[in-house]
Amino acid sequence: MKKENVSEAVIRRLPRYYRYLDELYDKGVVRISSSALGDRMGITASQIRQDLSCFGEFGQQGYGYNIQELRREVGHILGVDKTHSLIVVGVGNLGRALLKNFHFANMGFTVEAAFDVDLRLVGTTIKGIPIYELRQLEAYTHRKVPDVAVLTVPQSVAQETADRLIACGIRGIWNFTNVELTAEGEDVQFENVHFADSLLTLNYRITRTLAQDT
Repeated sequence: MKKENVSEAVIRRLPRYYRYLDELYDKGVVRISSSALGDRMGITASQIRQDLSCFGEFGQQGYGYNIQELRREVGHILGVDKTHSLIVVGVGNLGRALLKNFHFANMGFTVEAAFDVDLRLVGTTIKGIPIYELRQLEAYTHRKVPDVAVLTVPQSVAQETADRLIACGIRGIWNFTNVELTAEGEDVQFENVHFADSLLTLNYRITRTLAQDT
């Protein structure tokens, strides 16, 4: 990696690069120019070159980027070629949907267990993933601390549950609770997913489109 301090904006674009490169690779595309990739992604070619330059030298002038090589390099930067352990805390509708349908392995994660307070779920499995009672969390993590926890519990217990996870040694939380979690004095990484923000952004765009049409 070329630079240690990469802007948040660049980091946010990296998964998009990987997704588009992955799609091109699956279609058998061998190479692509920064201009063609930019047209697909809706960003400028110079932005792509500037972003990638944060991590090294990629592509050749007059040739473009080799899809397979760039996909591998971006994947390496994102860490998809490493294996991280993961647990899901909260096996309600969203938690079950993620366990059943989300391809964690493609992102470099191995789902090891899930936890819930519903005793009807405890002792069952979803796609081979065992579900434990939430009060077993500390005992479970005492044996092996997962790298990441997916948090899909109700808002009323979101911070409390996050505090327990942090106390157990977990340093990455994928947060679906719509609560802004805090971890004072702790080196913890939060990735917050706010569905309402995304829908409101769509609402804004639709509203502006309709206003322009009238």
